[in-house]
Amino acid sequence: MPHTPEPNEDDLAAITPWPPVYYAERALLGALLSEPQHLADVTGIGPEAFSTAAHAAAFAALRTVPAPALTEPADCAAVFAALRAQSSSGRAERTEHITWLGKVLTTAREQARGLTAAHLHDFISACSDPRHAPAYARIIESEYARRRLRTAAAHLTHTARDASLPHPLPATLAEADALASVVDDIAAAFPPHSGSLPRTPTPPPTPLHDGEEAAQEERLLLATGTARPAEVESMRWLTPEDFTRPLHAGLWQCLTALVRRQAPVDPVTVIWEAQQRGVLSATDDPRDLLGFLTEPDVSAPYLGERILHRSVLATAHHVSRRIEAFTDDPANTPYQLVVGSRRALAELTAIRNRWHQATTSATTTRSPRDTPKAKPRAGPPPTTAPPIHRVTR
Repeated sequence: MPHTPEPNEDDLAAITPWPPVYYAERALLGALLSEPQHLADVTGIGPEAFSTAAHAAAFAALRTVPAPALTEPADCAAVFAALRAQSSSGRAERTEHITWLGKVLTTAREQARGLTAAHLHDFISACSDPRHAPAYARIIESEYARRRLRTAAAHLTHTARDASLPHPLPATLAEADALASVVDDIAAAFPPHSGSLPRTPTPPPTPLHDGEEAAQEERLLLATGTARPAEVESMRWLTPEDFTRPLHAGLWQCLTALVRRQAPVDPVTVIWEAQQRGVLSATDDPRDLLGFLTEPDVSAPYLGERILHRSVLATAHHVSRRIEAFTDDPANTPYQLVVGSRRALAELTAIRNRWHQATTSATTTRSPRDTPKAKPRAGPPPTTAPPIHRVTR
């Protein structure tokens, strides 16, 4: 039976344990405090790479205060005792070391007032071999890379779903570029080698927009494409994956297949093609499909852009959540983070290329104001959807 603590009992087991990098940070600080000459061996990290303010302040002070020229390893116990007593006893070299430690402590306390001489002693005690300082620094660099990547991915996630932005797509793509830049930085610090992709499960896609509004626009596009198949041929930048409903995705695939075969296109032929391809389920009534396929005649490219606009944002959101999941798995190495992130970002690059193609095509220059109105029974295209903003890579 699990133990239930009393109200006044200290529940130490409930305290979240520190991750391994925390102890690597302590060991590195201890190595540099006891043998400051190893500071020259520590590259690739700065104070921002540390996980706590106290550790960051101590490392910044170590890099700020000029180190003494020591020729022997420090006697940790003696150094600590002398530091606490502010004593100058012992050899001259040890006196210089103690004086330097006092300056480091004073400098570090400007950023972390809670630091004491006891903390420096704890750092020194945490390091079993100061010669391992480069290995400790590499561990810290790895975890800092993970945190940077997660932060950049979280910014992309937030931007992609922020409905309050006046121009969501350019802002989202800018965050995607920033995320890709972080991935490149990590790849430069950790050159790739043969290894497996992250085995972290991919989170399921999350809807970002009003599902019924998106479905209505998709139905409008299918009806328009059926009425004017010539416009469909110029919209190769729109794929079934951009649709929010599987039925609509399947019907678009049927419609484009008929157009590219130069077969007759009308509601009946589209539904027959859907049956042949296994798109229709037992619950899909052909009469309903005939109804919406024979309705409006609006601008297909304009509707296609709106659908693709929504799909780009959804893809960016899903990609960022995948990368966040990679960073949340501590088993993933920096190399796996780079490989997995680049594989995910490739999906976003592909749809960005299609967006660029759609918005720079001569067939999509028609203004929404020039779009013919739909027939009354189906209603005009929704006006509450986010406007289309044309961007180029």
